[in-house]
This record gives sequence, C-alpha cells and structure tokens, in this order.
Amino acid sequence: MSDTKNTEMNLSGKLLIAMPGMGDPRFENSVVFMCAHSPEGAMGLIVNKPSAELSLGDVLTQLDIDASSITKAGKVFFGGPVEGGRGFVLHSGEYNNDDSTLKVDDEFSMTATRDILEAMAHGEGPEEALAALGYAGWSPGQIEDEIQQNAWLTCDAEKAIVFAADDDGKWSAALAQLGVDPLLLSAEGGHA
Repeated sequence: MSDTKNTEMNLSGKLLIAMPGMGDPRFENSVVFMCAHSPEGAMGLIVNKPSAELSLGDVLTQLDIDASSITKAGKVFFGGPVEGGRGFVLHSGEYNNDDSTLKVDDEFSMTATRDILEAMAHGEGPEEALAALGYAGWSPGQIEDEIQQNAWLTCDAEKAIVFAADDDGKWSAALAQLGVDPLLLSAEGGHA
C-alpha cells in the first residue's frame, strides 16, 4: 500500500520544511524548493541558507562574466549537499531558455546553465531569481519515507517566501502558511 502512495505523491513545485530534530545539521531549519519529483527520485534547492563567503558577483567574476550591471544584491545559496560545485538558478516562470530551463510550474523554473547568469548580468534575466551551489537529492522513495518519519512538512511554494529578502524568516513563514507555530513543534513523530 505504501508503494502506491509513494508513486502518487508529487512534490514538484512544493516546499519542504525541515522539522526540529531532523538529525542532519545541513538541513536544520531548511526550506527546500522541490524542482523535480518522480518515481526515479527527487531534487530540490535549499532557499534559506545564503553563503557567507560567496556572492553572485564573485561567481560571475570567476566565470568571466561582467557583473558591473548587477543591481540586485546577489546572494549565492547553499542549495544542498550534492554536487556542491554545480550551479543552479531557481527563478520566476517568465524567463525561459527552451534548451536549458526546467519549467516546474507556471510560477517557478530552474536553469542550470551559464546563459541565465549572462542574461542576469545584462539585466535580461528573470524578474526574481535565487542562485545556488549544490542541490538536495533523494533516491526513489527516500523523500516519501522521510516525510512519513516526520522529518519534513510540505506546503505550497509561494514566491513571497522563496524569493524573500529575509532568509532567516523563510522557515517560520513557510510554517505560518500551514498555520503551525514553530514553538509548538516537536522532534518526536507519531502516527494515529
């Protein structure tokens, strides 16, 4: 019965909210935007852990892309523990490069190629964007098991949360969307 449940669940375009007591410090208080979820596994980007050492300007400079026209404060986020040197841009849905953009839904897309960084540097990129290094990945059935074990809550992804300037407030904002008070969460799971 749980196999059927696992294949029917689709978390693409949703947020995962880390529960207290998860046990993996890399995901403590994390909010993960799910870019893809299928019976083959899942992939997401942590959207609330900016790098203290690296900015978008630094990345553009390393790639020999002129960053002088970047007007927005460019953060680079820890997207997750898998392939930490690989870059991803989670962005609003109006920007689309047919060859390299994964359209998650009408509101969100993800591009992992240099062209989006060049477009952003020239003021031609998406209206809203979040650059990340690395991603969070799960093997088939793994994320479903973690949810069942009370490691994650899920909610709809809202641009106001994903692209908010207050990175520290994203976890609480996602919980508030569910009507959950963070102070009342327990690390202990249970099933009725």
